[in-house]
Parts: sequence; C-alpha cells; structure tokens
Amino acid sequence: MRLEGIHHVTAVTGDVRRNVDFHTRVLGLRLVAKSVNQDDPLVYHVFYSDEVGNPGADLTFFEYRGAVRGRAGAGMVHRVIWRVASREALDFWEQRLNREGIARLRDGDTLHFADPEGLAHELVLDSSTDAPRIADHPQIPHEMALRGFDGVRAYVSDPAASGEFVERVMDATRREGDTWELRGDSRGRTITYDAAPAEPGRPGAGTVHHVAWGAPMAQHATWVDTLRGHRVGSTDVVDRHYFQSIYFREPGHVLFEIASDGPGFARDGTLEDLGRTLILPPWYEQDRARIEAALTPIPDPRADWGAGAGR
Repeated sequence: MRLEGIHHVTAVTGDVRRNVDFHTRVLGLRLVAKSVNQDDPLVYHVFYSDEVGNPGADLTFFEYRGAVRGRAGAGMVHRVIWRVASREALDFWEQRLNREGIARLRDGDTLHFADPEGLAHELVLDSSTDAPRIADHPQIPHEMALRGFDGVRAYVSDPAASGEFVERVMDATRREGDTWELRGDSRGRTITYDAAPAEPGRPGAGTVHHVAWGAPMAQHATWVDTLRGHRVGSTDVVDRHYFQSIYFREPGHVLFEIASDGPGFARDGTLEDLGRTLILPPWYEQDRARIEAALTPIPDPRADWGAGAGR
C-alpha cells in the first residue's frame, strides 16, 4: 500500500476572519468548508483548497480565538511548500506579496514568506506530473495560481530515525538528503526532516497541528493493522464526516493522520455552495444554535465577485 501524498495540513489561527482574508483573497485558495473541531465543537474548523476541494491542496485551521503566536519546535511541521507552474509565477507572487506588504525572500527558484501569524510557506517550481490543484480567483490568472502542495518540512530530534520510519512503515521513497516522498497511484508529496532547534516549540497561532496523508477508504482498516503490526500506537478509524481518519505519531513525535479521499466536502450540498454555510456532522445538528452563537460570523469571500468573475 502506498499513500497518495499529502491529503491536508491542519494549523491553528487566533483570528479566523483575518485568516480567511489572507488565504482566499491573497493566496487565492477557495474556502470549501466551514465546520467545527469535532473534538471541541465550539472551535471553528475552516478548510481551504482548490476549486472542488480536492485532497492535495487542502489547508485547514482550527480557530482558538485570541491564541498567541506559537513557535515551531521538535515534533512539529514548520513549513508548507506549494507548487507553481513557472518562474513567471514566482515573479507574480513576489510582486503580489509585495503589494500586500508581506515580507518575502526570493532564493533562485523558491519564494519564502509567512502568513500574518507566522506560519512559513515556500513556493517551488512544479516538477511533477500530478494533476494541479487550482482554485479560481478573479485577480490570479490560472497559469499563476498555486497548484497544490509539494511537501512539508518538520523539525525532529533525529531526522534519520523519522526518515527510516516513513520508509519502512509508510513505504516512502528517499529522494535526497532528509527528504522522503510518499507517492501513490495518482499523486505524491514529500516530507523533509530538519534537525530541531534548541528552543522548544510552543503550540499556538501560526503553528501546524498535524499533516494528513491520503489513502483510499477501503485501505483504512489495513492501515490500522499495519501500524499496529509495527508496534505503532494509533487510533481506530475515526469518522470525520468529510473523510475517515487514523491518527498516530512518528518517532519524532510529528502528529500524522491517514485520511480517505471521500466522501468529500460536497456531500452536504453542491460544489457551488462550498464554504457558504456552517456544516456540522449529523451528531452535532441538535446543538446547531448553540454552536453557531459561539462562532465568529465569516462573510462569504466570493460574495462581491460578481457574475463571470471566476474562470
């Protein structure tokens, strides 16, 4: 069994409205779902992705309102890496971020920047043959848009041990240095293990909670058996409404999830309606009024696009 690269990355924000503005207006992602943390249903869980909510471009955030900025350390993903099509696209993003007053660093064919709460991002040239994951945006030409994840970088105390684990247990392939690729039949993404800084990490706004790897739903029970066969403690398969999930930690303590590709974000409506209303799993519907009253209202990021604004 091979995992289908990164399914999603989940991080923390202390200000969901600013978070929505940055990821939809500035980065051009689509808000595909407004839901709640199923383990803490008074906490928002927002999802950004490509135009139809495909795995592989799905960046999600829990809102802990007013959370102070965190700091990545050992056992934490510290950078999200995105694909773009060309050097011209890197030029486009360098200029766009500059207009937004966002600090950035161009280093050859890579561009580094951070979101308003400090989560680090990197843009790289897409050298894959994977189908791109692109969202519509009236200010971002299709050929310049983000094309989905290329990978993540994580801090661990022993990069070799973490790499050996993903190679032996998760069937990853070592690419170069401390970078491993997890590639299935249709897509692949990488994880790079960096030696952790001496200063300990501090969870908070702008830090990554976990990274999820994709697998067909039919393989989830087998993955539970595989992990336990390698003496890896994991959850059973958990119903997350949009997908099925398994959670565990690798040797460097980075929290991993294995998530299924379906049923997907459109299970409760149409593709046109993605992200417009609060979606709750059925077991929380009876608490909708109480939950909605506790959450910050989020305006529809596409409300003022006008007819024909999308591509």
